[in-house]
Parts: sequence; C-alpha cells; structure tokens
Amino acid sequence: MIVFPAIDLKSGQVVRLAEGDMARATVYGEDPAAQALLFAAAGAEHLHVVDLDGSFAGRAENREAVEAIVAAFPGHVQLGGGIRTAIAVDGWFDLGVARVVMGTAALKDPDFVKDMARAYPGGIVVAVDAKDGMVATQGWAEVSDVPAADLARRFEDAGVAAILFTDIGRDGMLKGCNIDATVELAHRVDLPVIASGGVKGLDDIRMLALQASAGIEGVITGRALFEGRLDLAAAIAMARRA
Repeated sequence: MIVFPAIDLKSGQVVRLAEGDMARATVYGEDPAAQALLFAAAGAEHLHVVDLDGSFAGRAENREAVEAIVAAFPGHVQLGGGIRTAIAVDGWFDLGVARVVMGTAALKDPDFVKDMARAYPGGIVVAVDAKDGMVATQGWAEVSDVPAADLARRFEDAGVAAILFTDIGRDGMLKGCNIDATVELAHRVDLPVIASGGVKGLDDIRMLALQASAGIEGVITGRALFEGRLDLAAAIAMARRA
C-alpha cells in the first residue's frame, strides 16, 4: 500500500483545511518545495498535491508552487484541484506530473474524463469526495444527489488508475479515517481505491494496509504528519510490512 503525504496549496503556502472549509485553513509552511524534500527524505516515493484555490476557481492558481514541487521531488507527484480542461491535463503531464486527479469534471463531464483516461493510460485518478455518502464538487462547496459508489462505478471500464475516496466530514479533523466506508467502496467497484480524510495515527495506516487485498491502493495523510501525530517513515514501513 502506498502512503501519500499531502501538500495542500493556498496562496502559495502549505496548508490544511478542516472539513474542506477554506476559512478554516492552518498554515504549515511557506516553501512547498522544501516540504516535498522533507517528505522525500523520510522515504516518500509518492506525493499528493492539491491546488485548493484552483478547486474553487476551476483553473490553476498555484502553478508556480506546483512547478517547484515537481522539480524538487524525486518521486511521483499526483495533482488535483480545478483540472477541468484538456489543455490543463496536457500541461500538467508535460510538466512532469505522474497522475492527475479529477473530481468536479468526473461528475459534470464524465465523457471528458474518460477521454483523458484513454489519452493517458494509468494517469487519471477520479476523486469521489463524499459528504454523508453524497458526492461533493466545486472544492466541496456543492453537494450533489449522486451517491459516492454510483459515481465510482461509472469509471470502472474507463481505464482510470484509481478512485480517490475522501470523507469530507473527517478531512483535516484527525478523527480517524473512515475505514469501513473506504473498504465498502473498494468491494463495490472494480478499481483500486485510495483512502483520504481523517488519518490520525499509525493505527489507521495499519488497518488500511491490512485491507490492501480488498483493493486499497493507498492512503493520503496531511495534518497528522504536520502536527507530529504520525511519523512518515514509520507509516511507510508499516504499509510495506502489512
């Protein structure tokens, strides 16, 4: 199982939000590239980056910071946030991003996302961000009437790399990952699932890693790392052992 340390970008800074609320942002650093190097030094080979401003604007708002991260980080960078056009997708892959995460576009223009998955085999991740089981879009500002599993199943034969499942109610709250919902989704779709939202410590990593055979590809963690509740090197080692 892959452990993805997260770098969320707001106005060029490294932040974490509480329940996806931009008004509840905690700043953890001014240098995103330096943070990426710290994660690499701890053994991370994969990194999850989100342009939070871009999620709301529908276009890249932290491009300079993303470029610096990609240039600095020696591993694979997975990027999401406001990526809703072919030009944007092409541009990020040309820059060196390994995988692009698409959420709002997956709900509102699934054919476009499927086209991108065919153009970039193994390069597109579909974000299924759920609040009370329903998909949220536009930087989580809008909640749809589409159940999370229904959205995920639409992309089973599309060639996407994985489903990134986030329980918004737990994101950035250190309440513990919603392991039951994540595993249930993995059982219901024929795609790898990446868990996100609420990781608070090593036990979350262990429990998810034990479910890797059910289709759990990885887990994203941010606040727990920044607040010293989770040691990244220990989490990576735990995931590999399990």
